[in-house]
Amino acid sequence: MRIRMVMLGLLASAALAATALAQGLPAAAPADVGLSADRLDRLEAVVQRYIDDEAVAGAVTLVARRGGQAHVRAYGMADRDDDEAMTADTIFRIASMTKPVTSVAVMMLYEEGHFKLNDPVGQYLPELASLDVLVADGEAFRRVPAERPMTVRHLLTHTSGIGYRFLGDLGATPLQSKLSELYRDAGVADGLAEHDGTIAELVTALGELPLLHEPGAAFTYGLSDDVLGRFVEVVSGMAFDDFLRTRLFEPLGMTDTHFYLPAAKAERLAAVYTPDGSGGLAEVEGTVAGEHLIYSSTYTTGEHRTYFAGGAGLASTVHDYARFLQMMLNGGELDGVRILSPKTVELMSTDHIGDMPVGSVVQPGSAGFGLGFAVRGRPGADGELGSAGAYYWSGFFGTNFWIDPEEELIGVLMTQIFPGTSDIAERFRIMAYQAIVESN
Repeated sequence: MRIRMVMLGLLASAALAATALAQGLPAAAPADVGLSADRLDRLEAVVQRYIDDEAVAGAVTLVARRGGQAHVRAYGMADRDDDEAMTADTIFRIASMTKPVTSVAVMMLYEEGHFKLNDPVGQYLPELASLDVLVADGEAFRRVPAERPMTVRHLLTHTSGIGYRFLGDLGATPLQSKLSELYRDAGVADGLAEHDGTIAELVTALGELPLLHEPGAAFTYGLSDDVLGRFVEVVSGMAFDDFLRTRLFEPLGMTDTHFYLPAAKAERLAAVYTPDGSGGLAEVEGTVAGEHLIYSSTYTTGEHRTYFAGGAGLASTVHDYARFLQMMLNGGELDGVRILSPKTVELMSTDHIGDMPVGSVVQPGSAGFGLGFAVRGRPGADGELGSAGAYYWSGFFGTNFWIDPEEELIGVLMTQIFPGTSDIAERFRIMAYQAIVESN
């Protein structure tokens, strides 16, 4: 009986520990971490205005400093048609906020000695060993052999020359539009809609298609992280979703982060909205398809569950993602679990592209790009509050985060709208910084 009671006690303790992990970061009074509670109220008022103005249907915001969660707030509705209010455990399609997670998985394998960052990708993915580059020839296009191999580092920094199909619908250059046509004709998926293929098949398809430019010659936002997901599979010998689940999500207590939601969690997924053209919002139901851009409200819950898009596929909560960010801010460790070395985190959060053109994805002059993250330059470059060296990214449906090592500050904004505006994310960041009343 005594042994049974001890075992029950141990099981109860384990359950409580798991619950604590699932709840996110430890709560902290704002004053205890150098923030003003009154100024955080300003933040809430600003975000609430976006709800009241129907710029978004709902949102969740989180601010943590010095390891303590000083602010979390849910606003508006997760699903207006079903009368479901937004909550702190609402699940969101985080889309391109999957990219930093994929980059961390790659760097975990790097730390185990499986490869060097400057290794040619073709050593591990033979399909990408011999590639062509697309060039304009008057009004026509032709392919020429690439002069140098694509490396792992090129993929991590989005300098590989691999693009996105959807960019062809978003004011692309003629060269990018042509590449988008080739991607479309080859059935290349961007990972934002249901797809019955695999990332292994994606890499095979990309091996037959040209690059937008020489590897390392320019920053081009694209499917590099989807290729890295396949790279993780080949190097680790595990399916990409299994690697993330067992090596990253479970150790960090990220219990609500998945490529495809279990049926029991699907009802917690927020609806996606789009402007209705008259100042309001309409719910996106099913798939929206343009000539090149295809996105879906059901790609994390649909029937096709074989495509693990390392650039766009994950769904998560504000609490789960905050744990991932805090691990990075802590130099690769959280709650006694070490994922990366501090030196690796330093390398990932350092600008690798310098003065390389970055287009509209990262503001030229105000930020560079590391290994999976945009890296902020001097604050005066964009004229807004922030710190040099803060690193960040966002997602297709309006999610956004940043990590500021100087101020030991992280912020997470979750909402679900497309096309949307970066304005709410920028204002959220400004309002979080103005709440600092005790600098580090």
